[in-house]
Amino acid sequence: MPAAPTWDPQQYLRHADHRTRPFHDLLARIPELPPTGRPARIADLGCGPGNVTALLANRWPGAYITGLDNSPEMLDEAQRHAGPTPGGGRLDFARADAAHWEPTETYDLIVSNAALQWVRGHADFFKSWLDAITPGGALAFQVPGNFISPSHALLGELCDSPRWRERLREHGRRYVYILEPFEYLQRLTDLGCAVDVWETTYIQLLSGDDPVLEWVKGTALRPVLTALAEDPGAREEFLLEYRDRLREAYPQGPHGTVFPFRRIFVVARKVP
Repeated sequence: MPAAPTWDPQQYLRHADHRTRPFHDLLARIPELPPTGRPARIADLGCGPGNVTALLANRWPGAYITGLDNSPEMLDEAQRHAGPTPGGGRLDFARADAAHWEPTETYDLIVSNAALQWVRGHADFFKSWLDAITPGGALAFQVPGNFISPSHALLGELCDSPRWRERLREHGRRYVYILEPFEYLQRLTDLGCAVDVWETTYIQLLSGDDPVLEWVKGTALRPVLTALAEDPGAREEFLLEYRDRLREAYPQGPHGTVFPFRRIFVVARKVP
C-alpha cells in the first residue's frame, strides 16, 4: 500500500484565504450548541495547520476544542494556536487518524474541513460519531467536490500514462472518497438527524505564476510528491509535464487565473 502523503503546511497555507472561505460558510450554518451546564466540547477532525480550528474558538470562546490530525508536520504548525482562549476556553491539538478515530468522550460538535475526502468509507463512521454527540449537537463538514475537474482529471491521466503508470498509478485518483450531496442527506437522515446539505462552486481568481499547480502542490499532488521524494529528477520531470497540461486547461488572463472549485457542505443536527 502506498505510504501516507507527507504534508507541507506552508504550501497548504499559500492560498489560505481561498481555502478558509468554505469553512466560514460552513460555520455560519452550524446551529447554536445545546446548553449542557458545562463548557461546549468540540472536535475538529483533520485540523491541518490549525488556522480554521482557531475560528471555532471565535464562535464559541468558552469551548474546549481539540484539533485532530495524523500529520506531524501539520500538528507542529497547529501548535502555535494552542492554549487558553480569551473567553475562558481551551484550544489543543492531538494526533489521530480520521480513518480510525473513535470518540472516547461526549462532544457537542464534531466538525471537519476538507479532510474526509481522504478517508475511504467515511460515511460508515457517521453513526459512531453521532453516538458521541450530545442531543441537539451537530456533525458538520465540507469536502471538495471537484475530482472530475481538469486539475484532478489531468493528474489522474498523467499518473496512468505509460511513463508514470508503474510508479504512480495508485496515486492520481487514490483519494476520491466523497459521496454526492443527496447520498449524504440520505445517510444522515436515516440516522435520525435534521440535515442541511448544499454545494457551492467558488469561481476563484488566483494570482502568480502557475497558481493552479501551486494550489494542488498543497493538496491533491501530495501523494505524488511523496512517492517521488527520493528521486528529484523524476519529480521535476513530472511537475513540468503536469504544469504544461494545467497551463492549457487554466490559461492565465489579464487579471489572473480562474480556478473553479466545487465544495459539498453538510450540517447534521442530532435531534433531541
